[in-house]
Amino acid sequence: MSFDGAVALVLASSTGGVGQHVASLARGLVAGGATVTVCGPAATDERFRFTESGARFEAVEIPPNPRLTDARAVGDLRRAIGTVDVVHAHGLRAGFVAALVRPRPPLVVTWHNAVIAKGLRGTASRLAARAVARAARITLGASDDLVETARELGARDARLSPVAAPVLPPPRRSRAAVRAEFAIGPGPTRAGGAAPSERPLILSVGRLHPQKRYDVLVDAAARWRELDPAPVVVIAGTGPAYMPLAARISEMRAPVTLLGHRNDVSDLLAGADLAVVTSDWEARQLFAQEALRAGVPLVTTAVGGVPGLVGDAARLVPPDDVDAVDTAVRELLADPDLRAEYARRGPERADTWPDEADTVEAVQAVYAEVVAAERAHPS
Repeated sequence: MSFDGAVALVLASSTGGVGQHVASLARGLVAGGATVTVCGPAATDERFRFTESGARFEAVEIPPNPRLTDARAVGDLRRAIGTVDVVHAHGLRAGFVAALVRPRPPLVVTWHNAVIAKGLRGTASRLAARAVARAARITLGASDDLVETARELGARDARLSPVAAPVLPPPRRSRAAVRAEFAIGPGPTRAGGAAPSERPLILSVGRLHPQKRYDVLVDAAARWRELDPAPVVVIAGTGPAYMPLAARISEMRAPVTLLGHRNDVSDLLAGADLAVVTSDWEARQLFAQEALRAGVPLVTTAVGGVPGLVGDAARLVPPDDVDAVDTAVRELLADPDLRAEYARRGPERADTWPDEADTVEAVQAVYAEVVAAERAHPS
C-alpha cells in the first residue's frame, strides 16, 4: 500500500541503526510519492544525509539523554513538524519529545531499544516509556519483547515491525588488502615444514556504548593471546564508551584495535573470519544481519530479538559471560568445517528476512491506517 501524504520522521542523536533505518524509510517514502520531513540533531543529517533522498531536514536537537534543553526541543519540533499527516518518532527519546508536543496529526512511535538502565535513571526512563506508549496511536516494536513491554505500559495498539538492515554495497577491496591494513599475513612456517597459518581476523561493529558490552569481548580477547596463531580483533564504531574501552584494552593487554567510525563495513566483513556481538540487549541487531548476509560466521549473545533473528545460523551465547564467548570463538577458530557450515547458513537465513522495501511498505500501510482513522474520528 502506497502513501502519498506528508510525514515527519523524528529521531534523537544517532550514529548507527536508528539513523540508518530513518534514512532507509526516507528514501523509500519519497520514492513512493510521500512528502518527508526529517527532524533531528544536525549531526544526524551530516551522518545519514537525509536530504539526498529528497527529504526536507529540520534541525531539532534531541540528545540521547534528557536535559533541560528538552523544552527547547519541544518548541523546535512543534515548529518543524508544520502541516503533516503523520508524525513518526523513532526511539523512546524522540517519542517522548514528540509526545510532549502533542501533535495534531496521529503519532506513531517505533521502539528500537529496551530500557536497561537501573537506579533513578532507569526509573525515569520507564516513566517516559509509559508516557510514550500511551501517547502513540500505534506503537511499532522492532522485536517481540518490545511489543510486549509497550502493551504492558499501556500502548493502545502495539505491533511487531521488524527493522531491515540496509544492504551493504559490495566490498571495494580484496580480502588480502583488508587484512594487510591490519598487518595480517601468512604466519611462520610450523615445525616439520607444516604450511603457514594465517592469523584470524575477528570483527565487531557498533556504537561504543555500555549496552554493547565490548568489555566482555576485550576480556575474552585477552585470553586469545595464547592461541597459535593469535587472532587480531577490531571494533568499528564510536560512542561514549571509547575511553573506558581503550583503558581496558591497555590494562588487559588485549589484541584489540578500536577503529572508530568506518564507512567500509563491507570491506571489513570481506576480510573477517568471525563476527562477534556481545550486547546485553538487541532488537534486530544490524551488524548481525550484515554478518550473516556476508556469510561471516557469527557468535552473538542470545538476547532480545536476536535468537528469533538468527535462528540456527549463528552460535548463541549467554550475555555477560566471558567464558562462553571465549569457548565459542576458540571452537570456531579450531574447526574450519564448522565455520564453513555457519558461513553457508548465514545467507540462507538472511533470505528469509523482510528487506527495506518490505519495511517501507509495512510503514506506509500503518500511515494510511492512522490517517483514515483520524479522518473518520478526529481527535
